[in-house]
Amino acid sequence: MTYSERKEKEKHLLFLIERGWLTSLEKVAIEYGCSLRTVERMLNELRNEGTKICYCRSKKRYFLKKE
Repeated sequence: MTYSERKEKEKHLLFLIERGWLTSLEKVAIEYGCSLRTVERMLNELRNEGTKICYCRSKKRYFLKKE
C-alpha cells in the first residue's frame, strides 16, 4: 500500500466514523485488503493528528468525541 493509498483509506475510515458506520475493524480490514493491525495503526495515526476518536462499548461503535 502506497502512502497516498493509505491516506485515502484513512480519510474513508474517518468518513465511516463521522457517519457512525464503523462497528468492526475486522470488516474494514477485509474491505481494505489489509490486516487488522494496519487498520488499528490507521486509527492511531488519525488520533495522533488530533482527531478525538473513541469507542462506545454499549453501542459497539466508534465515534468522534465532541469538546
